[in-house]
Amino acid sequence: MTEEQPNQEHQPGAPETSGTPEQRAGARGPSPETGVLTANTAFYNAFEAGDLDLMAAVWLPEPDPVCIHPGNAAISGYSEMMRAWAMIFANTPYIQFFLTDVQVRVDNDVAYVTCTENVLSSGEGAPEEGFAGGKALATNVFRKTSSGWRLWIHHASPVLSSGGRSEEAQ
Repeated sequence: MTEEQPNQEHQPGAPETSGTPEQRAGARGPSPETGVLTANTAFYNAFEAGDLDLMAAVWLPEPDPVCIHPGNAAISGYSEMMRAWAMIFANTPYIQFFLTDVQVRVDNDVAYVTCTENVLSSGEGAPEEGFAGGKALATNVFRKTSSGWRLWIHHASPVLSSGGRSEEAQ
């Protein structure tokens, strides 16, 4: 996105550069950032629903997608990844994500979202009759296709401390 240049008159037929990205999108439809954020939300909705068909629809099958869950090795390739999702869904009775610190960047047909995944889940590792909580930092990389933005790479790393820059300096 470019900033509006001062003292520049708008020429008929030239693109409008004033206002927010959403305002500029106007009749052209949603901004690329909105499309990427919608695809990102679809990923987390599929995860929470434990729905393999929804998850399959989110991912870009080629070139080989990559998925890295916190503390695990990378899973490369669409078939291998979908098998892994089936196992996760079979062993996760409940999971909910609260995303914070969401940032999006779009560069032509590639985009990424970074966020903090605040996770509430039950199942393996959770206290009996209860829930477990955790936090991970995630990067989701998307590619634009003829059918919209598709997830290409998901990488989540566990947050091992609650501190910020002040803790790192000590």
